[in-house]
Amino acid sequence: MSSNSTAVESSEGVKIGSFRLKITHLLLYVILGIVALVQLLPLVWLLLFSLKDNQEVFNLAPFALPSDPQWGNYARVWTDGNIGLYFFNSVIVTGSSVILTILLASFVTFAITRMQWKLNKLVLGLFMVGLMIPVHSTLIPLFSFFMNVGLMDHHLSIILTYTAFNLPLTMMILLGFYYTLPRELEEAAIMDGCSVHRMFFRIILPITAPVVATTAIINMIYNWNEFVFVNTFISSDSLKTLTVGIQNFIGQYSTDWGAIGATLVISMLPILIAFFILSNRIVEGMTAGSVKG
Repeated sequence: MSSNSTAVESSEGVKIGSFRLKITHLLLYVILGIVALVQLLPLVWLLLFSLKDNQEVFNLAPFALPSDPQWGNYARVWTDGNIGLYFFNSVIVTGSSVILTILLASFVTFAITRMQWKLNKLVLGLFMVGLMIPVHSTLIPLFSFFMNVGLMDHHLSIILTYTAFNLPLTMMILLGFYYTLPRELEEAAIMDGCSVHRMFFRIILPITAPVVATTAIINMIYNWNEFVFVNTFISSDSLKTLTVGIQNFIGQYSTDWGAIGATLVISMLPILIAFFILSNRIVEGMTAGSVKG
């Protein structure tokens, strides 16, 4: 009798534990659903905002549906507002600086972590000092430097600035992953007659794809949304990016709010698409290097 009662109590305990676990999971999903909804509300508001005219923007509730959706706002900003040109400039500046930053950071990180030379720790420390420098405190020195070398009002000034300031953070993310790479990979490659350059591009760089994807999206978000450097170094309308070009719709006496909303939606889409495409890689990259061995 005692063994049977013990078995019944054990079975009931398992059922109660399973029920509590289901309740916990349900509460967790409800909380996460609420958080996701709160995160989506600004995107929904921006989409509705972009489909309204100035009168509806001020007269309707923020989340009210537009009575007459102004889809023409998107066509107008793309053609009359030069948003197509600004979008292309943003792609050029952002893409070039992201590629250059990742390549240079990978080169330096590989040299510091996988090669033995006297000043590697000193060089690493110099790069990490860059994390402590306020970015926009260098605005005036950079302005003077680019003016002297003839790079003012040129995309190269923006690309070099973004690359320099993103290098320390990119290297810091890459370091943890590079330290966990097994030495046997390099030893086997060298024994097969592989050169250092070929080993980096054919073996090391593909292995680091998850963490590279993480650094790419972080750099992309900063470069795409940056305003101060572009507004300071670029004066020609044909070279402006989206963040600066949006000012065209803000006039002295009137502002086209619907066009501004449409521009913001267009500028937001590339980042969202890139994040969804690289989301799995980003999760892998964030956990890469956290467990050694």
